Amino acid sequence: MHVYEDRFPLVPQATFKPPHAPLSDYLQVQRALGLSRAVIVQPNGYGFDNTCTLEALASLGDVARGIATVPPDVTDVELERLTRAGVRGVRFHLLPGGMLTWDSLESMAARIAAFDWRVQLQLDGRELPRYEATLQRLPVRLVIDHNGKFLEPVAIDHPGFKALLGLLAGGNTWVKLSAPYETSRDGPPRYADVGALAKALVQANPERCVWASNWPHPGRNPPPDTSDLLELLREWAPDDATRRRILVDNPAALYGF
Repeated sequence: MHVYEDRFPLVPQATFKPPHAPLSDYLQVQRALGLSRAVIVQPNGYGFDNTCTLEALASLGDVARGIATVPPDVTDVELERLTRAGVRGVRFHLLPGGMLTWDSLESMAARIAAFDWRVQLQLDGRELPRYEATLQRLPVRLVIDHNGKFLEPVAIDHPGFKALLGLLAGGNTWVKLSAPYETSRDGPPRYADVGALAKALVQANPERCVWASNWPHPGRNPPPDTSDLLELLREWAPDDATRRRILVDNPAALYGF
């Protein structure tokens, strides 16, 4: 999830004005859904200034982890400071509005390996075959956003989806079952085209799937109901044991809860 506070300025390259979505609002959603842990992801709109995310991390304490955005020349001292604050990864948003590029991915992964960070990656999943070999050799754990985020939903035999399955099978990549509304052509309430991909991911490699709310659903007006999105997981992962793995065990192992 993300935290947005109006008192923090946006960077010039921000692609939209986010909603005011403070941590106090998220805590109401968290209680309603029965969730107890959170991974707070640095919004693109704040660029390399992680202050808003770090404030939320400090408020939540050990039940939260953070994903930061840091420049390629970040110092080890800063990486150590962020690690002490609860950060466990760096965000690579390789779509418009992101701060980092493919050119810095491998060098950044080498830098963060000593701090046991992950790379969180968002891209158009149709590009995965082009970058699969690069992603396979990263020396850190990799988390791919939003069911692979195929900007045009694809069939499960598409080369990009096959590449995603191959990365998961490699044992060092996880995928978020999240935000189907961002790419679905079928739309709510079931987002069936993206749902078919989510079901295939769960069936192929449930130990490499985690769920995410993507609250407060930035860029969506009106936003979807977060409880409806969590309910979709019952369709994507029909049995209780698999859902527990996705909601509890996998994120505990991945983020160090």
